[in-house]
Amino acid sequence: MSLPTELVPLTDTQRDLLDLCSDFGTREIRPRARAVDEADTETPWDLWRAAAVAGITDFMLPAELGGGGCTDVFTQCLVQEELGFADAAIGNLLTANGFFADPVLELGTPDQRERWLRPLTGADPPMTALAVTEPGTGSDAAAITTRADRVPGGYRLTGQKAWISNGGVAEFYVIFATVAPGTRSKGVTAFLARKDALEFGAPMRKMGQRAIVNTEIFLDGVYVPDEDRLGAEGQGFAGLMRTFDISRTVLAASATGLARACLDLATGYARERAAFGKPIIEHQAVAFRLADMATRIEAARLLVWRAARRLDAGLPSTTEAAMAKLTASETAMFCSWAAVQTLGGWGYSREFLAEKWMRDAKLEEIEEGTSDIQRLVIARGLR
Repeated sequence: MSLPTELVPLTDTQRDLLDLCSDFGTREIRPRARAVDEADTETPWDLWRAAAVAGITDFMLPAELGGGGCTDVFTQCLVQEELGFADAAIGNLLTANGFFADPVLELGTPDQRERWLRPLTGADPPMTALAVTEPGTGSDAAAITTRADRVPGGYRLTGQKAWISNGGVAEFYVIFATVAPGTRSKGVTAFLARKDALEFGAPMRKMGQRAIVNTEIFLDGVYVPDEDRLGAEGQGFAGLMRTFDISRTVLAASATGLARACLDLATGYARERAAFGKPIIEHQAVAFRLADMATRIEAARLLVWRAARRLDAGLPSTTEAAMAKLTASETAMFCSWAAVQTLGGWGYSREFLAEKWMRDAKLEEIEEGTSDIQRLVIARGLR
């Protein structure tokens, strides 16, 4: 399936990026997808460094800070879908620094952007992470309990974070805490911290998306100077919501790419495999399943593009981002199931990547707010 570029003509820069990611995905990502999954809790540093040299890890960072200058969400979604087609888990890892950069760009001072974002550009960048989720607070970010207590010259952070992507692997962190416990969103504030100031739990054993290591973070009075607070006290929640709108849209593009990969695999298998005297693609049940996959993918992509365009235009986009995330994540789950179903026993085996993609797809319905949360967001937008 090709991108419907008749709807949104692409620039030469965007086409070059897509060609780069398609080639990198074919040569570097897809051949390593199985081995990275089997390694489970090991970060594929060789892929990270190769992607950095190619310009994939910093293409979304501002040119004035040394990045690729493609700061618009639409271009990020184009890239993320192409990387997701190669392998969503690895693709999400390779662009993780963009998620860290969003709140720094939204709330940070010029000095903070220089100190924390410029090092992310170049051929050997550090990895980064966002620390929001806690053991007792998942999608309800306003309910975080990690405290930021005022002390001379800065703050002491006390609490615990859970399921932090790149935890213990990343060098730089944006940590969300509250300066006013019990006030929900009014007290949420963002802070920048380095790895050596934090303590981490053991890597979590996960169902899928194993290219990204997840851990807990333990904060026992971690000192953060005033100069590493992002924005004003209580401003963190607004910055986080903007970050969520972007990350949900970009992750929806990744899910769309994953769904595309499933359709590509299932279609190729259905053309080659015969049953009852004819290719199985000619059997109605299989043909209809493939048709459903293709239609859902196109619908998911258009919702992603709409949300991205609204974000780039500065329009309210929370509802649209939730629609894109909900549709794309459930499309990825459906298409991974459909691929396994089409391949039959081979789909259930590790001979093909279909079973891995099915495990990977499940996270898309959970991360950055579950599908239930996305439905609540959409319903609120109808009031």
